[in-house]
Amino acid sequence: MTATPPTPALETRQLTKVYGEGNTRVVAMQDVTVRVERGEVVALLGPSGSGKSTFLTAVGLINPPTSGSVWIGGELVQEGPRALTDLRAFRRRHMGFVFQKSNLIPFLKARENVQIALELGSLGSREARKRALQLLDDLGVGERSEHYPTELSGGQQQRVAVARAIANQPELILADEPTAALDSNRGRQVMELFREIARQRGSAAIVVTHDHRALDVFDRIYEMEDGVIREGQDDLHTRAKPDPPPAT
Repeated sequence: MTATPPTPALETRQLTKVYGEGNTRVVAMQDVTVRVERGEVVALLGPSGSGKSTFLTAVGLINPPTSGSVWIGGELVQEGPRALTDLRAFRRRHMGFVFQKSNLIPFLKARENVQIALELGSLGSREARKRALQLLDDLGVGERSEHYPTELSGGQQQRVAVARAIANQPELILADEPTAALDSNRGRQVMELFREIARQRGSAAIVVTHDHRALDVFDRIYEMEDGVIREGQDDLHTRAKPDPPPAT
C-alpha cells in the first residue's frame, strides 16, 4: 500500500493581488503557486516593491488576495477575498509572526510578552507562565525572563519575539526581515533558530530577507520580482532535505 504523502504546512494556488482598476490598475502579485512542507525553512528574496510583503500578508490572512487560494495544514482558509474561517482565532492557533522590529510590549517583561500569547491561546495563567519560561530558556534568554524589552539587547529582544511567535506551536511561521537590525552573527543565529524550530516542531517557516549571508541555512529559496515568484538556484535539489517532523 502506498503511503499518503504528508500534508504541507502551506500551499497557495494562483494567488493574485490587484490594486485599482483602469489606468490605475497595478498587479502586485500574479498567479503565485507555492508549497512549503513541514520542517522546511524557505527564504523569499526580491527587491523592494517586488510583491514580497503582499505575498506574506496574503498568506498571513491579513490582506486578502483578489483571487487564488491559501491552504494551511491542508485546510482551505482563504479563497479570493472570501475567508472561510474565523481568521483571528485561526492565526492565533496556527500561525506565528516575526517582524523586523521585535514589537515587544514595552511595559511587559520578556516572560510576560510570551505568556500573554499563551493565555490568549486559552492556556491557564499558571501553565502559560511555565511554558513561557521554558521557551525562553530553550532560546537562550531564560536568565532575562524578568527583564523589560529596553533592558535587552537587540538579539535578545528578537529571541523573545521568536518565543512569542512559536508559543502556540504554529504550523506556519512568517518572518519579515527579522534580522535587518542585527549584526551578521546575531542575524545568522536567528536564521538558524528558525531552522531548528521547524525541524523539531514539524512546522514551516517563510523568511523574507535581503541578507544573503545566511542563505545556506535555508532548504529552499524563492525569488520574487514584479509580483511573480520563481524558485532560485539554491533549492532542495542541492541541499539535504529536512528531517521528517516528529510523530504526533
